Amino acid sequence: MSEGVKRSSSNGFEKPLTTEHQQEKVNEVRRLVGPLPEKLSIYCSDASIERHLRARNWNVKKALKMLKETLKWRVAYKPEEIRWEEIAHEAHTGKIYRSSYVDKHGRTVLVMRPSCQNSKSIKGQIKYLVYCMENAILNLPPDQEQMVWLIDFSGFNLSHISLKVTRETAHVLQDHYPERLGLAILYNPPKFFEPFWMVAKAFLEPKTYNKVKFVYSDEINTMKIVEDLFDMDYLEAAFGGKDSVGFDITKYAERMKEDDKRMPSFWTRASSPSAAPQPDLASATLDSLNLDSNSDASDDDKTEGSMPRGIDSDTVFTDENTSVIDGGKKESESESEDPHRTDVKPDDKAHA
Repeated sequence: MSEGVKRSSSNGFEKPLTTEHQQEKVNEVRRLVGPLPEKLSIYCSDASIERHLRARNWNVKKALKMLKETLKWRVAYKPEEIRWEEIAHEAHTGKIYRSSYVDKHGRTVLVMRPSCQNSKSIKGQIKYLVYCMENAILNLPPDQEQMVWLIDFSGFNLSHISLKVTRETAHVLQDHYPERLGLAILYNPPKFFEPFWMVAKAFLEPKTYNKVKFVYSDEINTMKIVEDLFDMDYLEAAFGGKDSVGFDITKYAERMKEDDKRMPSFWTRASSPSAAPQPDLASATLDSLNLDSNSDASDDDKTEGSMPRGIDSDTVFTDENTSVIDGGKKESESESEDPHRTDVKPDDKAHA
């Protein structure tokens, strides 16, 4: 990243940080983490470490703690090993899916439909959400690291709200997928959503809630947000576009199964050339790794901008499965060979 100025995650003010200083912090975090087995070392690319640092306002101790917690989570949860057959039942209604189009910057698009919830299992819902996040990252273009969320509120009502899922979704997405959200578009949210938003906004950092855009189909000025971001010929009709095909579970399952075949090679060193060389620790166990984060947190962990557990500073809203949460802060641009429909191969930038 060549950006010379970073915005504080706690107060919205700009904090000067030279490119050289940024790299020094990345190197320091890598040194403090220590040797890792291959998959974890690939996850700890410069781009990934920098995302954790940006998420913690370039505080090395806090970023290190966050990174170690994510590494422990990835060892235990194995998100990259989740396959379509395990979560297909959650996907049947199209409550979350990766669209076949990208935005004008080449960013992966996740479509979310809260009213299409079909499961009461919180574990199942979170597992499917994690699968969707991993798949979206797999399909990011080489110089992209963020995605766009399109949230369709058609048919949404109060019964689609779950505080338990909100907390768990916030925890997983904010703590384990930092800096991954570029923009979230809330399409036609109902009037009763507004008080929930006002409550949630009080706990959001400015750079987070500024990424959440309310769009209404009958308001020209807000629809311009969508028109500026997407080629309307490829965008789904549900969001004002011209594509009326809609979600097809059979075709989507085929796409996901093909992506599943690509996932193992994504987590090999060959696909991540800038991942730092590491000793061979393939047989290392979780207990043998230096992932104790308790001693790494600074005494000022509870800074201004920190939120109570369960009310994450990046949580916006949720239904039984979806939550508008910003792990990510940086927007970047890219284009694939076809700027609208893509299944491009990722590189280091896309690793977690």
